[in-house]
Amino acid sequence: MNDQDLLRYARHILLNELGIEGQEKLLQARVLIIGAGGLGAPASLYLAGAGVGRITLADDDVVELSNLQRQIIHTTDRLDQAKAESGKLALHALNPSVQVDAVVRRLLGSELEDAVAQADVVLDCCDNFATRHAVNRACVLHRKPLVSGAAIRFAGQVSVYDMRDDASPCYHCLFPEADEADEVSCATTGVLGPLVGIIGSTQAAEAIKLITGMGKSLTGRLLCLDALTMQWSSIGLQRDPACPVCGHR
Repeated sequence: MNDQDLLRYARHILLNELGIEGQEKLLQARVLIIGAGGLGAPASLYLAGAGVGRITLADDDVVELSNLQRQIIHTTDRLDQAKAESGKLALHALNPSVQVDAVVRRLLGSELEDAVAQADVVLDCCDNFATRHAVNRACVLHRKPLVSGAAIRFAGQVSVYDMRDDASPCYHCLFPEADEADEVSCATTGVLGPLVGIIGSTQAAEAIKLITGMGKSLTGRLLCLDALTMQWSSIGLQRDPACPVCGHR
């Protein structure tokens, strides 16, 4: 790190649990973020601010006016621009030293698997079950830690599925694909703007902990928030030994 880095990341370096060694790990890390919307916006900003060396931001959507109530990396003057490109501009404005790869399409198949294989941590910030399960399968295949978040109306949840840990469940253990008939979206049911900020920021915090090795992650726990009462609850999770996705481990 040079003098500018020492100044920029001084408040992290002052943390005994993180320090210079942890900051160096962040500077060398690669993070894949699937989704540059409500969750991906705060998560990517905090990871860029933290100095994560390389961030891949993948999203096939464009910025719409209705996004701006909560998707804080986008601005009015970037309406109709690809969200991944808009996000790249925001992250570079915050921290020019971070390398940001904007992927303006939905990652599928071998391309998704390759992107996951190259990442140290994967953040699921998408809004549909099909993508969530595809990302989970890729993380299981390459034994990558997955930080998954979701938010709708006033309810949010976040967990870590760390495939480096043989005792960790995967996303499919908790949410089997056969149980996803009633998918809902913010476009039809609404979502409280700050809620996605809380959940996305929590995802960023978990990613930083996984990269640096500090603290205890949310592996084996589902953290749920009711924003109407501002009550958090923690639910213990166990791996399904018969899971068709991760049961072979």
